[in-house]
Amino acid sequence: MAYNMGPASRTRGEPGGDMGAWNAGTMRHWTLDDIPWGQFDAAGVDPELLAVIKAASLVERNAGDYGDYLCNVFADDPEFQQAARNWANEEVQHGRALGRWAQLADPDFDFDAAFHRFTEGYRLPLEATSSVRGSRAGELIARCVVETGTSSYYTALGEAAREPVLKEICRYIAADELRHYKLFYSHMKRYQAQEKLGFFARLKVAVTRLVESEDDELAFAYHAANFSGDYDHRRCVRAYARRAYAFYRRHHVERAVSMALKAVGAAPNGYLSRGLSAAGYWFMRGMVARYGAADSAG
Repeated sequence: MAYNMGPASRTRGEPGGDMGAWNAGTMRHWTLDDIPWGQFDAAGVDPELLAVIKAASLVERNAGDYGDYLCNVFADDPEFQQAARNWANEEVQHGRALGRWAQLADPDFDFDAAFHRFTEGYRLPLEATSSVRGSRAGELIARCVVETGTSSYYTALGEAAREPVLKEICRYIAADELRHYKLFYSHMKRYQAQEKLGFFARLKVAVTRLVESEDDELAFAYHAANFSGDYDHRRCVRAYARRAYAFYRRHHVERAVSMALKAVGAAPNGYLSRGLSAAGYWFMRGMVARYGAADSAG
C-alpha cells in the first residue's frame, strides 16, 4: 500500500498530483461517488493489470488492522493515533474503490469473499505493543518506505492503464499515498529527534522493509484474489511479481528510491540514488523475464 512528497504543490491532472485529495483539512477527501463509474470501458481492461488490482484491493482493504497495530505501538501519542486512524480509513477506501472496479472488470470476482479468504489466512501482529522495527522512529521509516512504494506503484499502474475509470482511481490513490508519505515523514522526524537512530540503523529498517516486498502478505493476497485451492507461496510470489514489476518504468523506480533515501536521512539525489535506481530497475526487469520464462516452462 505498495508508492512521493507534497501533492498539494501539484495540480489536478498531473501524474501524482493532488487529484482532489483533501489538504490539511481545507479540502474534503474524495469518496467513491467522485469516481466516474459510468465511464467504465470493458474493452480497456488488461487481464494482467486486473490480476494485480484484485490483490491490491485486498491489501488496501485490510488497513484497519494496520491502524490498530499503529495505535498500539503509539498508545501514549493521541496526535499520531488520530493520524493513523485517518490514514487507515483512507486506505480502506482505496481497497473498496479497487475492489468495486475489479468487480466491474470481472463480474465473477467476489470482493467480499476474497477479502474474507485473505483475512482468514493472513494475520497481522495485533497483540504487539511495541514496534516490530525495534523503535518508533524505525516504524515510521518503514511506513515512509511503504508509502513511497505505493505512490510509485499506483502511478505506474495509472500510466499503464487504458481503462479510464481505473486510471482515475489510481491517480486518486497515488495522490493520497504521496500525502501519507509526508504525514509519516513528519512524525518520523519528531521521533528521530528523540531516539536519534544512527544512519545505518535507519538504512537497515528501510532495506528490511524493501526485502519484505516479497513477503507472505502480497503473495497470499494474490492467491486469495485470483486462485482457488491450496496456497502455493512460491507460485504466487512469482505470479504477482511478474505482473506488478512489468508496469514499472525507470522514472517510477527513481522516484521511489529518491523518497526512500530521504526517509533514512540520505541525499535523495546523487550518485547513490542513481546507482540504486539503476540496480532496482535492472532487478525488476530481470524478475519479469525470469518469472515469465519459468511460467512459460510450466
